[in-house]
Amino acid sequence: MTDAHETIDPGMLAFYKALSAKTPAGSEHWPLDRQRATWNAVCAEFRAPYPDDIDVIEVNANGVACRLFKPKTADPYPSVIYGHGGGWVLGGPDTHSDMCAELAEAAQCGVLLLDYRLAPEHPYPAQLEDSLRAWRWVREQGAAHGMDASRIIAAGDSAGGQMSVALALALRDLGLPPLQGMVLIYPVLGASMETASYIRNANAPCLTRDEMKFFLESFLGPQGSPAWRDEKAVPLLAQSLEGLPPAFITVAAHDPLYDDGVMFQERLLAAGIPSTLRREPALAHSYMRARHHSAPAMEGFKAIAEALRKMAHS
Repeated sequence: MTDAHETIDPGMLAFYKALSAKTPAGSEHWPLDRQRATWNAVCAEFRAPYPDDIDVIEVNANGVACRLFKPKTADPYPSVIYGHGGGWVLGGPDTHSDMCAELAEAAQCGVLLLDYRLAPEHPYPAQLEDSLRAWRWVREQGAAHGMDASRIIAAGDSAGGQMSVALALALRDLGLPPLQGMVLIYPVLGASMETASYIRNANAPCLTRDEMKFFLESFLGPQGSPAWRDEKAVPLLAQSLEGLPPAFITVAAHDPLYDDGVMFQERLLAAGIPSTLRREPALAHSYMRARHHSAPAMEGFKAIAEALRKMAHS
């Protein structure tokens, strides 16, 4: 596709160079505690302040620690269950708080940012179990915090995109009330590292093929383990996507995961599920983090927030 070969935005590239100075190639082989501490410190260094009209509270959602970002407006407001990126291995509320706060303001939603259990200490299905606990908490107790339990959207970036689809599939298969929608931000949805975008972007900024191999094996176990064939762990393997909620998917051309999002949207459309795909020809993985440093990244972030707003308030 022509958009897959445009030059990466200079502002985003400069931002990534600053990040990669702290997390160079090969850092996925560092001890886990060093990886996590370094990533937390990098994210803190570039963290933006919270919007003034957002309240932030810590909640315990059926045993899952979460951070809730609430608009200072009349409630109830639509609810968003947000799974953070980091390859299921890195990150937490502190690494994604500023982005979730800005999404809560722009979309006028309550965003529940999960501090889910991390791999490899807690491989799949721990993350799905935590998502289901949080979903039940919103249904049963969210009203006490102004959250509308009848309007729940799952959203997430990278690994959080997989978590969002896994939650939607689980709710469908359990016969539970469906989500109102899914917002999938440069999501991990497959386990093949031989797609055209994985090969083309093997050494792309921010996320490389080698890093994804480490993350997938941390999450799913050694290649050949049962989780590699589980359709909730690897949503592109799902036999059917019928019954899933509408989706907004955004993909970045300079990202190994580009084809994951494109293929998933094609499957959603084939199943009759309303879905929108936004392609970012000048951006790379994790571009939300560069929103205050790159004009195309900010435009992409605004598009995500607007899609979330429309989905939540429809």
